[in-house]
Amino acid sequence: MEKQKQAPTYETFSTDPLTHLDVTGPDKGALDVLRWAYESYDDITYACSFGAEGIVLIDLISKVKPDAKIVFLDTGVHFQETYDLIDRVKERFPRLQIIMQKPALTLQEQARQYGDALWERQPDQCCYIRKIKPLEDALKGVTAWVSGLRRQQSASRSKTDFVNKDDRFQSIKVCPLIHWTWDDVWNHIHDNDLPYNPLHDKGYPSIGCAPCTLPSEDPDGRGGRWQGFNKTECGLHTVATNGPNS
Repeated sequence: MEKQKQAPTYETFSTDPLTHLDVTGPDKGALDVLRWAYESYDDITYACSFGAEGIVLIDLISKVKPDAKIVFLDTGVHFQETYDLIDRVKERFPRLQIIMQKPALTLQEQARQYGDALWERQPDQCCYIRKIKPLEDALKGVTAWVSGLRRQQSASRSKTDFVNKDDRFQSIKVCPLIHWTWDDVWNHIHDNDLPYNPLHDKGYPSIGCAPCTLPSEDPDGRGGRWQGFNKTECGLHTVATNGPNS
């Protein structure tokens, strides 16, 4: 597969080049997407939240690129269970390059500039400072990145393709799991005895920062995120504007 003919860049992207893939197999095309992506983009980066989908992708990526670069947005307010899981993943996959990407502002500096517990008053601003801007920094100059989005997760993600033009970060966003269901994710985790965040067993389908994540009765949605706000996305997967984005 020739890189220059098959791999679009942000400037050349017109349509998903992998729409022809067979998605009827057990992995629904995910491994083929990852092989194509890691053969096509030398600088590709996986931005991982270490949720259930993230664990699946780490396992699949390790089969394609054992020393792949993985970025975790370390906001400083994640659950301890999340940090413990990262340590377990490092033990299970020692060759992976896991980078803890931190915001420019510490929590103390953010409090001095914006007031305490910014997430309780202006969650979009907090997400911009602690997640969006750090990922912008991590992806600066990077041609493509991998995300664990699934179409089933929400209406805003229902039209996600394998390969997408990402206007937020002006790059190519590769989403190998778009056809996976929540059951597919968990079957893979259990069949392969993968480590996962124990908060999933306590009613947390989607796990983000501790102050903004609660259990949810929706087993495959984001209802537990930012409760009380008209917000289900941190902004990483929405179109960029000047400043914070919901």
